[in-house]
Amino acid sequence: SWLRPRPRARAPTDRGRAAHPASQRRRRGGPMISSILLINLKGEILIWRAYKDDVSRAEWQAFCNRVVAAKESRDKPVQGINGAHFIHTMQGDVVLVAATKDNVNVALVFKVLYKMVEIFKAYFGGSFDENQVRRNFVLIYELLDEMIDYGYPQILEADVLKKYITQGGAKALDLNDQEQLKKITVQATGVCSWRAEGIKYRKNEVYIDVVENVNILISAKRERLRADVSGQILVKCQLSGMPECKFGMNDKLVMANTDKMRSAEKGIALDDYRFHQCVRLSKFDVDREITFIPPDGVFELMTYRITENIESPFKLLPSVKALGRNRLEFSLQVTAMYDRNITATNIKIDFPCPKNTARGNIQKVDKGKARFEPSQGAIVWRIRQFPGRHEYTCLAEVELASTVTDKAWVKPPISMAFDVPQFTASGLRVRFLKVQEKSNYKPVKWIRYLTRAGSYSHRI
Repeated sequence: SWLRPRPRARAPTDRGRAAHPASQRRRRGGPMISSILLINLKGEILIWRAYKDDVSRAEWQAFCNRVVAAKESRDKPVQGINGAHFIHTMQGDVVLVAATKDNVNVALVFKVLYKMVEIFKAYFGGSFDENQVRRNFVLIYELLDEMIDYGYPQILEADVLKKYITQGGAKALDLNDQEQLKKITVQATGVCSWRAEGIKYRKNEVYIDVVENVNILISAKRERLRADVSGQILVKCQLSGMPECKFGMNDKLVMANTDKMRSAEKGIALDDYRFHQCVRLSKFDVDREITFIPPDGVFELMTYRITENIESPFKLLPSVKALGRNRLEFSLQVTAMYDRNITATNIKIDFPCPKNTARGNIQKVDKGKARFEPSQGAIVWRIRQFPGRHEYTCLAEVELASTVTDKAWVKPPISMAFDVPQFTASGLRVRFLKVQEKSNYKPVKWIRYLTRAGSYSHRI
């Protein structure tokens, strides 16, 4: 049965699998993953790949029955059953599970599971669900054999795997081309597995996008209850060769050591951050500069979180007045706090109404369009463009239907969505981006900033 663990010896498939260039492996001691499972939401095993035989099928079945089928998988990502540890995560309608009886690094195992999902999506056209698993189970077994070797993570880069595990009509690796085999061997086993050698571009360019989601909660007394920023730095790399990039921000720790910059520009304090594997962490700890050899194409260089000195791009002044028993007057004044040379786009403001609202009449709107939308239970105000340092007002009346009980209206907060280009709520700025490559070319560099609304609310 294909549900059972398969031996390493495999018959050739129609996907044209070429031989692994680094097939000479050695067993290593220490903690390792015993087996990998893919399970559906009913607790049925779709894929079972065993690297060690210390976790039995009975223990696996106990996990499926007690955790997955009982819908307890989201509560505890690590489960212990009969001395075996099951580390699992859910992706859509598939649960990915790694089992072991050793004292493994749990964070590392979770990273492996997430990388598996990325690789499966790269092979399956961006989707990963139970139907894809059933249709491609042979390919999944081949990928599991190369991603994990005797329970140890081996190759977790989709670009490398696609060189010798191909699909359908894709061109397979020429086993007689020694130069091609050498390149793949270096990429698979070297220190820079995320970037192949020999990449060439006619025009060398690098794009950096700083994208921030600002989360702000304001009380009815206009006091700030919460303010933080979750950001990411995205890079699109079109550089030839093997370039080394250095990326610097206005980090508070760096700015404090530079007297000239201390007075000219404020620094930011990173509370949490996470880097792509290409970043050299030892250099960042010393000089707070991000040094890396970038992968080719688009990738996420860094994610971060900042909680100090958050600038709110908008200021809201809401008001609700009762005009008798069955009428309310809503007014909202919105002021843009960013500079005049910046224009926000796609502004959407939801002003919630009572559940027994019968009709809404818009009396005044300075810019954009506003209307009462019964499906959302709110007056929705949309503005296509909002220039900086401008102020707009919306005034509306709502009529309430008579109800049997005079239950007090619990006012939900006003919510807001927007995009503000060339603005960062945290104040983060790119100080420099240096690119060094042995051919000494001068690349074109592009830097963009964008702030979006995360959870942006104002209580009434």
